[in-house]
Amino acid sequence: MKKIDKDRFIISVKVGPKGQITIPAEARKMFDIKEGETLMVMGDRERGIALVKADQIYGIMEGIINDGGNKNG
Repeated sequence: MKKIDKDRFIISVKVGPKGQITIPAEARKMFDIKEGETLMVMGDRERGIALVKADQIYGIMEGIINDGGNKNG
């Protein structure tokens, strides 16, 4: 693992025969990823792939839905 600073790192992983990767322990610890948690895989052809905890995405969506109900005028 190449630590850039306390909040960023670069690490390589290998893709297995079924397309699976292992998230390194350092990354799981930093982002508090526990066994059995659901992650969202998002991709952009130019910018790459991102993994985000599903509960974070659901929280954002809930905020959007709730704010949509507060229409003024």
